[in-house]
Amino acid sequence: MRRTPFSPSFWRSPLRGPWLTSVLGVVLLVGITVLFVTGLLSYAAYNPDLSPVNDKTPDKGLLGFYLFSWPTDPHWLYRLTQGVHVTLGITLIPVLLAKLWSVVPKLFTLPPARSVTHALERLSLLLLVGGGLFEFVTGVLNVQLDYIFPGSFYPLHFYGAWVFFGAFVAHAVLKMPTAWRNLRQLREERNDLVSVNPDPPTVSRRGALGLVGGGSLLLFGTTVGQGFDGLRWSAVLAPHGADPGSGPGGFQINKTAAYAGVTAADRSEEAWRLVVRGRTGTVRLSRAELLQLPLHSSSLPIACVEGWSTSDQWWRGVRLRDLAALVGYDGDPPDVFVQSLQRHGAFRRAALRANQVADPRSLLALFVNGEPLTPDHGHPARIIVPAAPGVLNTKWVAELTFGDL
Repeated sequence: MRRTPFSPSFWRSPLRGPWLTSVLGVVLLVGITVLFVTGLLSYAAYNPDLSPVNDKTPDKGLLGFYLFSWPTDPHWLYRLTQGVHVTLGITLIPVLLAKLWSVVPKLFTLPPARSVTHALERLSLLLLVGGGLFEFVTGVLNVQLDYIFPGSFYPLHFYGAWVFFGAFVAHAVLKMPTAWRNLRQLREERNDLVSVNPDPPTVSRRGALGLVGGGSLLLFGTTVGQGFDGLRWSAVLAPHGADPGSGPGGFQINKTAAYAGVTAADRSEEAWRLVVRGRTGTVRLSRAELLQLPLHSSSLPIACVEGWSTSDQWWRGVRLRDLAALVGYDGDPPDVFVQSLQRHGAFRRAALRANQVADPRSLLALFVNGEPLTPDHGHPARIIVPAAPGVLNTKWVAELTFGDL
């Protein structure tokens, strides 16, 4: 008689069992919790409640209950949280796949529902497995800049995270006592994960864990370098964007001026003017006129949602709060709405909170590392704000509108 996946004798690996599954489950319990928290922090960093242009999930409702005004200190905050989120997510892929492999016989258990309780457990398992695969796949595709999924990454990943984590918490609550008991026992209990007719072992369970751990270390080693300029060459699995060349502008570029549709004519001294609007009216400034204003310097990184970041770069330009003062905000500056010369694509407009505008390190940058901005780094002027996601550090700035948003 031919065996099928629905037959217990079909699954013959001697490695499967509650001990291996429990070890993998505990690792995922810690790792996925960190992923969920850092993912929520990444969403909060966009200040989605400030302006519709910052909010890519406008129907979030109660799921935005935790949102808070994103701080500017420490200046490396987003670099840390998003770097951990992306690097840890990729590192956990072998653990997730091993965990799914260890429990795959349960997906073929017959009958599919022995009771109402069992049916609900199977349903939660479906949400758990499907949600986990969805979150990891969309996350990896986003890191690779491959937007082949239907719709926008932001709402898909955001809502998927809540579905997945809800099922994950329910599963953890139900299974953690059993997992802890399995880890403490010297002898493994038999259950429906243990093969009724196992093949001869070719590797121990600890050896299998070593193989999974080795895969995770390999992915970690080929990913973590994207957060460090001197190690970026080692991040072979991370896209490096356009070649930035060497010299003062030799740090990562994801979006070039050509991609954004910003031409040399748009950026020329004759054509470009910064438009600043506020309480007392409108001011138009050429780059030469901006250079006549008090200039200040800040050492700040750029960190992107894809997980890459630069070391601190030395930026020089006009403080945002000084530009706010030009249009009637001499005291505490308000929020600001920023518009770019960029002709297409997301985040050609962005909003910054008053605390970001007021920070003395927040600049309309004209120089980086002692030289004028290159076209791909945002010439003639760009925003640089401490602890903000890279997309809020708008390049090729055309207009600043100060006021409560």
